[in-house]
This record gives sequence, C-alpha cells and structure tokens, in this order.
Amino acid sequence: MKNIEAKNSILCRYLIANEQDTRWGLTITTVGKQSLSINEDYPPKDGHPMRYLFTTEQGRVLDEYQLLYIVKGSGIFTSTSCKLTNINAGNMFMLFPGEWHNYKSNPSTGWEEYWIGFKGENIDNRVKNGFFNKEKPIFNVGVLDEAVQLYEQGISVAIEQKAGFQQMLAGIVNHLLGLAFCLNKYNEFENLEITNLINEAKIRFMEDFRKDIDIEDVAKGLNMSYSTFRKVFKAYTGFAPAQYLQEIRIQHAKELLTNTNLNIKEIAFESGFENPEYFFTAFKNKTGYTPIQYRNFTQGKISI
Repeated sequence: MKNIEAKNSILCRYLIANEQDTRWGLTITTVGKQSLSINEDYPPKDGHPMRYLFTTEQGRVLDEYQLLYIVKGSGIFTSTSCKLTNINAGNMFMLFPGEWHNYKSNPSTGWEEYWIGFKGENIDNRVKNGFFNKEKPIFNVGVLDEAVQLYEQGISVAIEQKAGFQQMLAGIVNHLLGLAFCLNKYNEFENLEITNLINEAKIRFMEDFRKDIDIEDVAKGLNMSYSTFRKVFKAYTGFAPAQYLQEIRIQHAKELLTNTNLNIKEIAFESGFENPEYFFTAFKNKTGYTPIQYRNFTQGKISI
C-alpha cells in the first residue's frame, strides 16, 4: 500500500487485496479526496502513483472502476462513450475499466472531489445487467452529508486497515453505488406533479388491492392516458402497474400463510385474487412454492 498526503490538499490511500478479498466479489483499490483552489492546475502534479496520473491534454485509461463525487466547484467530463458534459457540485461520475476518459475542474471555481476505486465480479455483474453503463456515467445526487460521510469513513478505514478492511470498504462502495443509482433515478422525475400522481396510484393499489381494480380507471382518475401512466409508473417503480398490484397481493398472501390458519381459498380472496386456482398458479410462478409448501416452510413444519 502507498500512502500519500501531499501538499496539494490531497489525501489518498492505494490499497492491496489478497485472494480471500477477491473472492468477496468486490475489492477496493484506492480512496481519497482532494481540493483544487481557483486557478490551480488540474490534475495536481504530484500526489498519485504513475499508473493513476493523467494529463488533461491526453486523458487516461484505467483497469478499474472509480466513483468520483464533486461536492464543491464545477468542471467538465468526457469519455469514449460520453460526450463533453459539465460537472457541478452534487454530481457523481463513474470511470469504467478500459474506457478512455478525461475530466478537470473549472479554473474559475476549482473543485473538491472524493473518489473510490474498485473492481470485482459484483460490479461487473451490475454493469452487465444494465444498472450502470458507459453511455450514462454521470449521476445527479445532490450534495449529501450521507455521501460525504461514506467517503470520509472509507478514507478512515483505509488508513487504519484493520482486519477485514476490504470487506468494510466493499460495503461502503455498495452503499455509494446504491445512492448513485437510486437518487439519480429519483431526480430524473423533476416534475413534482408526476411524482405525486405516481405515489397517489401506489397508495390506491395498497389500500384497495383486495378489490377488483381497473388500472385504466386508475389512470383516468389521474387524468393520464393508460399508455402514459403505464410508461411513467414502470420507469418510477420498476414494475408495470399490473405487476405492482400483483406483488402487493402476493406479499399479503405470504403474511397470511405464515401468520394465520386461514385456508387457501380464504387467503386467495383476502389477498384480492379472483379465484383460488389463479392464486395457486400466480403464487407458484412468483415464489417457486405452492401456497401449502410456503406455509409449511415458514411455519417450520418442513424444510425445502
């Protein structure tokens, strides 16, 4: 490990990982922060190992992911897959392994940045499954104390390097990635009226799931066409409206199967299913268990 506390307001830790750390699925390579004053050259001339250095004339390619967070100032970012984009306080941006990138602070503002570098099959799988991609590497999360504290905690963990520090840092990275994904997704819905309408529909589903709900009527009640409502609802929740309603009904059925002695027919109707046969099919397709198997398992009568 190389420790650096340089004169350019830089605090860095560059870390090693053993074979066991690698099997955890996510290892951390570097964590740190730096502050650039107005008209100060970016990047600083010293403070980083050679493999991390780059010039803003040529850019750089890394063999790891990095998640950077700008908490003060502004600048620009570009990469092979992302056109030149302004970066402001409250933005995170991700660097991808093997992807050329370039970024720098605005001389008229400087900036304060945090970063953490990582690699492993966990993040590879998230990229493969579309949670993060090179075409959209910038996340609008706002300036959050929670995020700053996570980076600061990461720096502290890296400095102390107690037993299991890589796993602790992996947890911090997972938390940061969750914030980046979730808050950026939420902030895409800047129209507060649309957000309120979707939340109104969710409340309607949760309150009336036992009834025969006509989703087109729900859309009309919100003064939206069904196609628009379905598109916006799925973008916001990750579920189509009918799927969301089905999830609520399945979850309620699980509670009744575990905590009551109601028979299957009663549970089906109590959970909003039109008949026991459809309930049986929907429940097994969702959980992999029949309702009776699920009840016996959750009540400790059998092991599956």
